[in-house]
Amino acid sequence: MPVFNEEAHLARAIAALTTAIDGSGFDAELILVDDGSTDGSADIARSSADGRVALRVVAQPNRGRFEARRAGLEAATAKYVLFLDARVQLFPNALRFVRDRLSAEPVWNGHVYVETDSILGDFWRLLAELAWRDYFDNPRTTSYGLTEFDRFPKGTTCFLAPRALLEPAFASFRPGYADIRLANDDTPILRYLAAQERIHISPEFACVYSPRTTAAGFLRHSVHRGVVFVDGHGTPASRFFPYVVAFFPVSALLAVAAIRRPLVAPAAVAASGIAAAAYGVQAGRSRRELATLALVTPLYALAHGAGMWRGLAELVRNRVKT
Repeated sequence: MPVFNEEAHLARAIAALTTAIDGSGFDAELILVDDGSTDGSADIARSSADGRVALRVVAQPNRGRFEARRAGLEAATAKYVLFLDARVQLFPNALRFVRDRLSAEPVWNGHVYVETDSILGDFWRLLAELAWRDYFDNPRTTSYGLTEFDRFPKGTTCFLAPRALLEPAFASFRPGYADIRLANDDTPILRYLAAQERIHISPEFACVYSPRTTAAGFLRHSVHRGVVFVDGHGTPASRFFPYVVAFFPVSALLAVAAIRRPLVAPAAVAASGIAAAAYGVQAGRSRRELATLALVTPLYALAHGAGMWRGLAELVRNRVKT
C-alpha cells in the first residue's frame, strides 16, 4: 500500500482489508510504504492494524507512487502481491472469491466502484464507465489480453498477481519522463503483464474508491491524469494514441483562434460539455448523469488538457537531456 498524506482514508482502508483477509484462506502481511508523508499516515496505519494484520512500514522520501510500489514489491516475500491504494476499501468477500481461482487465473484487476456522494465523485464514476464500456455496460467475470487491453478498466489501485510476474514487469518499466513521479506508473506495467497472462476482472473481486472531490483536489488530479495519459498512451500500441497525437495541433489551433476571437474559448469549453452529454445520451445515461457530464466535463477538459501539455513538455525535456 503506497501512502502519501492519506491519514483521512487509511483507517477505513485497513479495516476493510483485514475484514477481507479474515476467512479468505490467505496468510497476509500488509507492507505500507510511507512515501514521505508529512501527516500522521504511518501512525494511523499502526493504530488501525492493531495486531489484526501483520504490518510492516517502509519509509522513504517522496519519490512517487511507482517507486513506493516498487519498494513494497521488493520488501514482499509472499507468492502473491496485492497492490492496494489507501483510498480503497476492499469488499468483504473479494479475496475469498479469487483465492481458489489463482492456480488457473493468477492475475486479477479489481472492479472499482467509485463513491458518488458528490457531483465530482459522480463524474469520476461516469468517466470510468464511459471510457470502458466494453466492461461496464455488462459487468461480469471475464478476462482480457493484449489485444483487448485498452478496452477494459485497469490499474494498480487494486491489483493482484504473482510476485514472480510482477518483478520482471517492474524491471521492464521505462518512463518517458525524467521525473518518475509524473510517469504513468501502471499502464506500461499492466500492458507487459497482459502479454504474459490474461488479466481477470469480476464484480466479485471489487472495492470502493474514494475520489478527490474538493475543487482543488479535483483540479490537481485532473491535471495529473493528463500528464500520465501522455506517458501511458503516447505510443502506437495504445488505441488512444491517435487522440494524443491529434490533441496538440487541435488545442494549439483553438488557442490561436481564441486569441484572435475571444468568444472561441468559452464556445470550445461549452462544446466539450455538450459533446460529453451527447455521448452520455448515446450510452443511455439518466438526466442527472447527463447534467453532471455537461457541467463538469469542461472543467476536467481544461485541467486534463493542461496536464497533457505539461506531459509533452516533460517528454521533450527528457529527450533533450538524453
